[in-house]
Amino acid sequence: MTYRLSHLAALESEAIHIIREVVAEFERPSLLFSGGKDSAVLLHVAAKACWPQKVPFPVVHVDTGHNFPEVIEYRDQQVAERAIRLVIGSVQEDIDRGDIHETPTPGATRNRLQTFTLLRVLEEGQYDAVFGGGRRDEEKARAKERVFSLRDEFGQWDPRAQRPELWNLFNTKHRPGEHFRVFPLSNWTELDIWQYIDTENIPLPPIYFSHKRQVFRRSGMLLAVGPFTPPRENVREEEPFEATVRYRTVGDMTCTAAVESTAVTPLQVIAETAVTRVSERGATRADDRFSEAAMEDRKKEGYF
Repeated sequence: MTYRLSHLAALESEAIHIIREVVAEFERPSLLFSGGKDSAVLLHVAAKACWPQKVPFPVVHVDTGHNFPEVIEYRDQQVAERAIRLVIGSVQEDIDRGDIHETPTPGATRNRLQTFTLLRVLEEGQYDAVFGGGRRDEEKARAKERVFSLRDEFGQWDPRAQRPELWNLFNTKHRPGEHFRVFPLSNWTELDIWQYIDTENIPLPPIYFSHKRQVFRRSGMLLAVGPFTPPRENVREEEPFEATVRYRTVGDMTCTAAVESTAVTPLQVIAETAVTRVSERGATRADDRFSEAAMEDRKKEGYF
């Protein structure tokens, strides 16, 4: 089924305008690409914004070493097909060098360690604007953030230093060492993302659609059985079982949960998304459950 909703055309037009503004105003932009649905849409819109030339800036992926293999395969396929330069920041390499230290606690995640690696990559690349696929409906802290989010010389975010963006006019001035995180999809919702994916026929990693997988329950969430997420022995709640699931968001395997689903097409996912009342991060990301301010604390440190 092919259709174009007027609100999707308006959202796409806004995102294209923001991307072109960055290309015109900044010297060294880049695009954060996780291989997830939001970054897939962002890259697709960026290709439209830059057409007929190819995307002129690199995509940056912070690799925790605990990624879903389907997502890494999709990432490599996308950058090859679009002939885009891929910059990979490896959390494992930073651990091996002793720059950061992994928590030995069972069930610990590397998600917070990504911040150091991200800031290192951005400093090495001297990127002055970094596109991200964050949306305001995902989480409370992201709802506070402007489209052009200024970060200081340490990569940190101060919610009190946000600049006004009246009439979609953006202040792009910054001092040496500072940079902007730019979010062209800020005003999109999860439902908008899936409707756009269906309309534009954007390919995604297969884990976004229903499939059978060995999982176990931990703190009410369905985690995949794998080398980085083994069920704890002698914990009855974590007895593995096979379930039909899909992922609403992708990230580090140790903190990203699946949801039970039979949706195998974008239209079926749209139908499920239309009736859900919990955001994908709230439902499936364990790293956002540490506290009410977990995401805001990480963003202040330099997180996405």
